[in-house]
Amino acid sequence: MGLLLGGCATSKLGSAGQKKTAGKTFVIVGASSGFGRGVAEQLGAYKANVVLAARRTDLLEEIATNIRAAGGTALVVTTDISKPEQVEQLMATALQQYNKVDVWINMAGVGGIGRFWEIPLSDQAAIVDINLKGVIYGSYAAIKQFRTQGYGTLINLGSIESENPLAYHATYASTKGAILNFDQALNQELRLSGHKNIKVVTVEPWAVDTPFWRHAANYSGGTARMAAMDPPQKVVKAVIRMSLRPRKEIPVGWKARGTWISHHLFPHFTERIAANIVHRYQIKTAPPQEPTSGSVYQAMEAGHGVDDGVRKRMKEEKKMRKRKKA
Repeated sequence: MGLLLGGCATSKLGSAGQKKTAGKTFVIVGASSGFGRGVAEQLGAYKANVVLAARRTDLLEEIATNIRAAGGTALVVTTDISKPEQVEQLMATALQQYNKVDVWINMAGVGGIGRFWEIPLSDQAAIVDINLKGVIYGSYAAIKQFRTQGYGTLINLGSIESENPLAYHATYASTKGAILNFDQALNQELRLSGHKNIKVVTVEPWAVDTPFWRHAANYSGGTARMAAMDPPQKVVKAVIRMSLRPRKEIPVGWKARGTWISHHLFPHFTERIAANIVHRYQIKTAPPQEPTSGSVYQAMEAGHGVDDGVRKRMKEEKKMRKRKKA
C-alpha cells in the first residue's frame, strides 16, 4: 500500500519540513552533477549544512557557492568513493567542521551499457568498485558514526534495476540489486542490535534525464538513452523527503512503482517487456556512438548539470527519423 500511495514522496517539502532540514548536516557523495547536485543545491535553499564529495573539485566549489548564496553552509571534500581511505577522510573532515552527520547520501555511480561480453572486463570491475564497493565504504563510515552519536539516516541510491534488471546493463544492474540486498540486511542488523534511531533507505528511480547517460561506459554502438525518462527533480524531492521520513525502500514515481509491482507479480513477463524496450531504444534506434569508457576511470569535464537534456535530444532525433521516412 505504501508503494501504491508513494506519489507524495515526489512533492516539494512544505514549510514545516524545510524548518526541520535547516541546520542538519548532510554528506552527499556524488554531488558534482545529476541527483547529487540537485539534492545539494535544494538543501542549501533549506539552510542545511552540506558536505559535497566527488572527484570534480571545481564543480563542487561552484555548487558550494550556490549553497552559501541560498543561505546554507557548504564544505567541499574531493573524494573518490572507490578508495576507502578517502571515504574515511571525508567523514573525518565533515566531523571536524560540523561535529555530527545527520544524513549520509551515497549517490555516486557510473553505468555500463552494451552486451556483457563486449564491455571490457576492466570497465566492469571498475563499475563494481564505484557502484557497490563505494557504497559499502560510505555506508561503513556512516553507520560507524551513527552508532557513536545514536542516530542518523543512510540513503543509498539504488534503481528500479535493483528490482527489474535491464538488458545491456548487466554489471550495472548487478550492483543495484546488490545495494538493495545490502540495505535490507543492514536494516535487520540494526533492528536486532537495538538501533531504532538509525535508518537505511534504498531509493529506486526509473530512468532519469541526468548526465548519467553521458558519463556511462558505452559499448552498445548507440548513444546512451532510455524510454520515457523522468525529470531529475522527482528524485531530488524524494531523497530529501526520505531524510525526514525514511522508508526502507522507495520506488520513485509511477513508472518505478508500476514496474516494482509488475515485477513482483509477473517477473518473467516484466523482464521480457523491459528488455524489448531497451533493445528498441538503445540498439535499434539510437544514433551511432563510438565505444567509450565514459567516467569509469576518471571524471569527465562534460555533464555537470542536474538535467542533461537527453529527453529533448531524443525528441529531436525522433522528428528527424520521421522526416527521413516521409
